[in-house]
Amino acid sequence: MRRSLAQNSLTDAFKRGSTLMAVNERELRMQMCEVCKELWDRGLIGGAEGNVSCRLDEKRILTTPAGSIKGKLNPSDLALITPEGECLGEQCPSSEIAMHLRIYQLSGAMAVVHAHPPAATAFALAGRNIPNHTLPEADIVLGDVALVPFAIPGTAAMGDALAPFLEKSTVFLLGSHGVATIGADLTGAHIKMETVERVAKTLLLAGLLGGPQPLPEEGIRWLSDF
Repeated sequence: MRRSLAQNSLTDAFKRGSTLMAVNERELRMQMCEVCKELWDRGLIGGAEGNVSCRLDEKRILTTPAGSIKGKLNPSDLALITPEGECLGEQCPSSEIAMHLRIYQLSGAMAVVHAHPPAATAFALAGRNIPNHTLPEADIVLGDVALVPFAIPGTAAMGDALAPFLEKSTVFLLGSHGVATIGADLTGAHIKMETVERVAKTLLLAGLLGGPQPLPEEGIRWLSDF
């Protein structure tokens, strides 16, 4: 049920059309810089890592520029591109935008956040997924987290590897790489990134104490009706 609701929210947001999608560009530029600063401050990205994008309207996508320190971005630093990846100004995105564009082509996502949160990335490196039915908020916010096979960063293969999981998931552990989250808006994608990292840290700590206990049947039934 949660997977269906998560996917329907993305599809509905996209289908509402240009009225919803005509986001105020100035406000979105400011919000994207704020999100990048929070990701940086919380240690979910470092150096020039990570990239963030969001649909402005049907013909334009706003994204972080190539080689930028995300914690120090100004609104004017951000790049505008077409859904095909053509740069509409002086700034251009990193090669990893190919993954974002593939996501936009195949889903109703309005925003994509890609980061390297240490604990969640550790799960990806170990080939371990975030289990369901341990933390209720993980099931509610994250749904089914996808464990995506490794693909060469910055290539179209990243989007191809992730594509089969878009039908059921909005949070993706990228094999030997990092994490991607998608949302009906930038806030939603950001919340999922912070949540998956906090859940991963909690599970790692629980592992030191013998491992997390699964939710009792009562909790699972409650989640199924959420």
